Amino acid sequence: MSLIEKDNGRKIKIVDTTLRDGEQTAGVVFANREKIMIAEMLSDLGIDQLEVGIPTMGGDELKAIKDICNRNLKSSIMAWNRAVISDIEKSIECGVDSVAISISVSDIHIENKLRTSRGWVLENMAKSVEFAKKNGLYVSVNGEDASRADLDFLTEFIEVGKQAGADRFRYCDTVGIMNPQEIARSIKTLYDRTNFDIEMHTHNDFGMATANALAGVEAGANYVGVTVNGLGERAGNAALEEVIMGLKYLYGYSADNIDTTKFKGICEYVSQASNRQLPIWKPVVGENMFIHESGIHADGALKDPHNYEAFDPKEVALERKIVIGKHSGRASIVNKLNEYDIHVSPELAGKILEAVRATSIRLKRSLMDKEIIHLYCDVIAKEETISTEVVGG
Repeated sequence: MSLIEKDNGRKIKIVDTTLRDGEQTAGVVFANREKIMIAEMLSDLGIDQLEVGIPTMGGDELKAIKDICNRNLKSSIMAWNRAVISDIEKSIECGVDSVAISISVSDIHIENKLRTSRGWVLENMAKSVEFAKKNGLYVSVNGEDASRADLDFLTEFIEVGKQAGADRFRYCDTVGIMNPQEIARSIKTLYDRTNFDIEMHTHNDFGMATANALAGVEAGANYVGVTVNGLGERAGNAALEEVIMGLKYLYGYSADNIDTTKFKGICEYVSQASNRQLPIWKPVVGENMFIHESGIHADGALKDPHNYEAFDPKEVALERKIVIGKHSGRASIVNKLNEYDIHVSPELAGKILEAVRATSIRLKRSLMDKEIIHLYCDVIAKEETISTEVVGG
């Protein structure tokens, strides 16, 4: 397995659920060939574990999971199950090496959805875990709606799961209602009480999924669940590319075994397969990440990219670009024209900039290089006309 590691030896493992929770995005359906391709791309990227679907659905879902298992990928292959023995039997039939066994843990769900008791939840979870372990599977026991569950009951849930043989506990912020401070307190409490492996699984209903996932890791979780582009139920999940780069640049983990240059390719492929456009302002992989227009920013980036870039664009297979438009400055004009072996004085650059700004406002966009050259020629022609008139006068 690949690892994201800190210099103190602490290791974080990435669990991608694009093919399960990601596909649960309303209106998203991956073709079987797309599921296989995404699994292969994630494995090549260096992801530790892939949650690839729900075998009990049968049909194409079952076939796709079997086909993925037959690819002998580097990643561990996990299937999602209810705390139901027949679900786990279907997972075994597929050939996965790991299962996620999910059951509600909040009183809201237990009373209003399952219409049962905490005791029933513990009993059925334990039976399912024991069955999976007897069949040689790695087991993640998932606490659905854990963020609204009583911490004492969560502690008991983890201890019962541990005694049944579970390998880790997935903490699910199912409706995305946590903030980083609260989630850090909850995860630290659970880890201190149980000393058990915890996986973060966070949703983005308030735009907190990535922040909450990272906060949970800092508090003691050593697995983190993600999806490519943050796909998932409602507002989505923590985004794979954001979490990995956040761990590396905000929390000091090395990610040498993760090939971040492949982010762009898989993000674009999943965007196409899910029919969900990848916004140009998307963190980490959006085209605007390394595009500079405003005069102060462009000038700073030209002098030293570190002035306005958190990391080198080459790390994610993007390119730095200086675009010319309404907010550009003279330094950008000089630099752009230099690319065409045209050298202008600061005074002339200022006049070209006036024309650029007026044109950009009229067209409501930044300008293409050929348009800038055309404006340069116009300004030069006007300057020559004025000079001739002065001489002639």
